[in-house]
Amino acid sequence: MTRAGRGGRFTPVQVGLIALVVLVICVFVAFTKDVPFTSAFQVSAVFKNAPPIAKGTAVRIAGVDVGKVSDVEAVGGDSPAVKVTMKLEDDALPLHEDTVIKARPRIFFEGNLFLDVRPGTPGTEVVDNGHTFPVSQTSAPVQIDQVLGTLNTDTRKDLQKLLIGYGEALNGAPEEGEDDDQDSLTVDETAGESLNDSLEYSADALRGGAVVNDAILGTELHDLSKLVGSQQKVMAALSNNEGSLKGLITNFNITMGALAAEQDNLRETVRLLPEVLDAAQPALDNLNAAFPSTRAWALEMVPGVRETPATIDAAFPWIRQTSALLTKAELRGLVDELSPAVDDLARFINGQLELLPAIDLFNRCMYEVVLPTGEQVIEDGNLSTGIENYKEFWQDMVGLAGESQNFDGNGSYTRFMAGGGGFPVATGNVGRGGPMYANATAAPLGTRPARSPKAPYKPKFACHRNDPPDLNAARIGGGP
Repeated sequence: MTRAGRGGRFTPVQVGLIALVVLVICVFVAFTKDVPFTSAFQVSAVFKNAPPIAKGTAVRIAGVDVGKVSDVEAVGGDSPAVKVTMKLEDDALPLHEDTVIKARPRIFFEGNLFLDVRPGTPGTEVVDNGHTFPVSQTSAPVQIDQVLGTLNTDTRKDLQKLLIGYGEALNGAPEEGEDDDQDSLTVDETAGESLNDSLEYSADALRGGAVVNDAILGTELHDLSKLVGSQQKVMAALSNNEGSLKGLITNFNITMGALAAEQDNLRETVRLLPEVLDAAQPALDNLNAAFPSTRAWALEMVPGVRETPATIDAAFPWIRQTSALLTKAELRGLVDELSPAVDDLARFINGQLELLPAIDLFNRCMYEVVLPTGEQVIEDGNLSTGIENYKEFWQDMVGLAGESQNFDGNGSYTRFMAGGGGFPVATGNVGRGGPMYANATAAPLGTRPARSPKAPYKPKFACHRNDPPDLNAARIGGGP
């Protein structure tokens, strides 16, 4: 008899088959924790130093299992990095772009590692299925076998030498003259003895460190946790920008090198810093006292700021009038007419670029050579006037002007008459008349300066680079 003939009841075989299928599905879901014919949310992460992560390794957020590792593959090449793929449950979502994944050791009884996921900062972009997190956002603990693997024979020898050198540095006595520039309290002491001496000052130093640590706690609840959180964001930003971080470290090294080169000045600055802080304290108190007034002023500014949109609306008609003023028929046409004058002014200014340096050289020559020369006093025995030679020159001009006055039509000229005496004198050729002769009552002393060849002219040598001449060093010409 068929099932329909029996009123729709299943046979024992059919019931057994259905129960077997249901049991298989339940066992599969229980052991795989995955719903068949569905695709789980997967992300990947690249780890640099190939931690011992295998398929099935737990993935946790805040200590709660949210998935497992589904695949581990080598990146390839000479790099020891591995790419770890994880299947995550819905409880792990969402993950943000600044997610950090760390491989952490489990507790003693669990063994091996687990992946600790920090989902990132809310508000940042959410990653999609299949996203891969770079090496800069992952980390793993260094395994003991990796440490031992680096300690080859040469490395162990270098480590032994390092320890021996460190011991000698602490216990070795200074050589002769090595500590001559050190403080007198540390002369002839080993480094270990000096370190022991420093313990005498450690109490004050630790007390100051305690004060600093107390200040780091802040004045309000959770100030320290906010500081740590802010530092974590800064470090995460730095880790996401490795190139900028390298530049920061390089520049920091250069800055520290510059400070080390100025260590004496830096030491003096630190010594004077307490006095500066004491002097700055009143200023800081006054600044703190000014804050209430500043806050009140800011509150008074609020109505004005609220009126700013209305002011801007009122300014639009003025802007329209200004725009009309700048049309071609108004100021723009005037600018076109002034363009030739601007061109001439530009050429004039370009000419000044050549004229002004020449004027500067002339002024420097007058200031550094000519004027100092004119201010010298010429010593001429009993004929010395004791005044600057430029004043003496103008006084001579006045005397010559009075000496050369006459009342005939021959014009102004100067008359010189040599008296009779036993010393004949003669001039050189005077015009076409030849030399002139006379007798003097005393022997001529000569002329100063003596006639000499004309000084060489060097047009490429700047005048102001010459030293002012010494007028009293001039050579005296011969007598009769």
